[in-house]
Amino acid sequence: MSAAEVVWIFGYGSLMWKPGFAFSRSVPARLDGWHRALCIRSEHWRGTPEEPGSVLGLAPGGSCVGRAFAIAKSAENAILAALDARENVRGYLYERRLVPITLLDSGAVVSAWTYLARTEDPRFERDLPRAEILRRLCRARGAGGSNLEYLRETVEHLRALGIREVELETLLARALARTEARAGETDPG
Repeated sequence: MSAAEVVWIFGYGSLMWKPGFAFSRSVPARLDGWHRALCIRSEHWRGTPEEPGSVLGLAPGGSCVGRAFAIAKSAENAILAALDARENVRGYLYERRLVPITLLDSGAVVSAWTYLARTEDPRFERDLPRAEILRRLCRARGAGGSNLEYLRETVEHLRALGIREVELETLLARALARTEARAGETDPG
């Protein structure tokens, strides 16, 4: 495909390993001006309104290494409609925006669609204390499973792609230690 026939999509979370659409190429890419963070209150996929979870969003500042997917221009509308439905299950939380990314295999800068956290949405939690994130990771569960499993899958897939996220790895280690300690306290054996 020629460059005019290709559209790029940038994934930074589960989209990296579970895109759900056909693509012709996938390469590591960097988005500047935004970073990956557990900054979204999940009341559906990884939590409930009574016991919310915390999931990834792109928050302002820094940079984020993720995956860029090349799709056929002819499939753009259908793929974006499906992604819009997937990313905004409970209302307009993520803004789909065309942003410049750097393809790390070639250094080329291309425009790509991605989903940025809407900072004005009440589910965007910029300064949530680490203790609260850890509590949610250990307790929250939603339609997609536990919040802890979400973080574990995220960290494992990031590592498999060669992406290190020290903050997420630290949160996972602490949440697992807390969960194991709690399980040991209730184990009668």
